[in-house]
Amino acid sequence: MANLYTFKSKNIKKTWLLMGLFLVIISALGWFLSYYFNSPSIFYYAMAFSLIMNLVSYFYSDKIVLGLTGAKPVEFKDNPELYRIVENLCITAGLPMPKIYILPELAPNAFATGRNPQNAVIAVTEGLLQKLDTSELEGVIGHELSHIGNRDILLQTIVVVLVGIVTILADIFTRATFWGVRGSRDDNEGGGLLNGILMLIGIIFVILSPLIAQLLQLAISRKREFLADASSALLTRYPDGLAKALKKISTDPTPMKKVSNATAHLYIANPFKGKQSQSWLVKIFMTHPPVEERIKALNEMSI
Repeated sequence: MANLYTFKSKNIKKTWLLMGLFLVIISALGWFLSYYFNSPSIFYYAMAFSLIMNLVSYFYSDKIVLGLTGAKPVEFKDNPELYRIVENLCITAGLPMPKIYILPELAPNAFATGRNPQNAVIAVTEGLLQKLDTSELEGVIGHELSHIGNRDILLQTIVVVLVGIVTILADIFTRATFWGVRGSRDDNEGGGLLNGILMLIGIIFVILSPLIAQLLQLAISRKREFLADASSALLTRYPDGLAKALKKISTDPTPMKKVSNATAHLYIANPFKGKQSQSWLVKIFMTHPPVEERIKALNEMSI
């Protein structure tokens, strides 16, 4: 029977797989650049860089995310009701109490981050606290606790750092190519045709790698939102609470001031307002499944 921890081990394996994939991508990119610019040291720097960034993403990705979103820590005295809701649900879920942060945003939304339940963070916006009632807030907190229990937070938070790095590196190389930076290999030394083929393959790889990483990011996010919704309903025993919360969050017109494509997939609902569409092409690149589908699934659980 599915429960809060059904996919914990799978997500841990996927996290290591993602970090290994990042190592391979950066190493391959480093090898190509070292060949293209005729500088073997680039490959060694790329290897060292990928190892260091894997460690940074594992231990500090949550701090990076909190810094990007402008979240601030709060204590029990600042919001006793919020603390009690989180504490009660943690006891029910069998999870340690996470740190609680509040985002200075009027748009209602929330996310969880951290590498494990012992180092987890739940962040909610000021707008969420103002516009949701207790049962709706419990549904949102239950959703985020599901991400913590299933280790979604580690996987999704690391994606923020690693995908961002791949995108930045690809942008650096494409700009260098556009502005005419060339390697120093002689055509006779490596073969002009071979060099041309390698350059073409490398450019294609560099251009496509951020797109592939983005699609991976979106696929992980969409699938896990449905699971977290169902787990929240099991945890709170009141699916209508989360369903009503999702409706309020999705229909609220207030835009978020501090949000980016790198962190959008972390939130319980799409933080970009006015960009919803029913076209199949747009759905492919949405960071969240359509709210209507999520609400429908929750309503079916209530029957």
